[in-house]
Amino acid sequence: MENYRITIDSNSDLPSFLAEKYQTVIIPQYYAFGDEVYGDEKNMTPAEFYQKMREGALPSSMANNPAVIRERFEGILKEGFDILHIAFSSALSGSYNNVCVAAQELMEEYPDRKIVVVDSLNVSLAETILFLKAHQLQEEGRSLSENAAFLEEYRKHINVQFTVDDLFHLKRGGRISGAVAAVGTALNLKPFLSITAEGTLASNGTVRGRKKSIRVLAERMRDTLGDNPDKTVPVGIVHGNCPEDANLAA
Repeated sequence: MENYRITIDSNSDLPSFLAEKYQTVIIPQYYAFGDEVYGDEKNMTPAEFYQKMREGALPSSMANNPAVIRERFEGILKEGFDILHIAFSSALSGSYNNVCVAAQELMEEYPDRKIVVVDSLNVSLAETILFLKAHQLQEEGRSLSENAAFLEEYRKHINVQFTVDDLFHLKRGGRISGAVAAVGTALNLKPFLSITAEGTLASNGTVRGRKKSIRVLAERMRDTLGDNPDKTVPVGIVHGNCPEDANLAA
């Protein structure tokens, strides 16, 4: 088996038990509440994060740190391993470019080692699905280049759809205007969004009411799967501190 390690970004929502199982090196993505920066040595639990938001604090996101990327990657290279890194969508963050720059610099310093960065063109658990597929392929004996090429094709078949309860989060992120958020909230409208093939966000309509939005979301995903004879297609549900809604979708 070719000697390479598979790494990933922290915003992949990779569960801790999988990170431990594969002894995964994770590249942290940073966020801040005011002047307090989190994401690496200093972090918050999901419960703490969402509680802070309920109290009115607004987080802001930041790209990954080039120095930290170099440090994490160099540790792997010094152990004699190449690297296959699965990155957050390049269309939604500058983090992908930071990883590519660090990888190129390190390969010049370590000419006998390879670092391949795969743009997931996706977010959250979709990155984790690519991560698990990469490990499966590695265990089957695929080389680093074969694995990366497969992932770049496989990512085209990952479908991410979601709904948002609070329109003002979309307004704060610059996705909609304040007027649209106010009117939509008054009408109890819940939007549907998805990740496009280019790794960007797209709007896919609205319905009234949170429970209906969850039911319609589940129906859309069921329609997307269709009568697929492949019963091993992975399906994941991710929630933002609303397990009851996740259970309803399931």
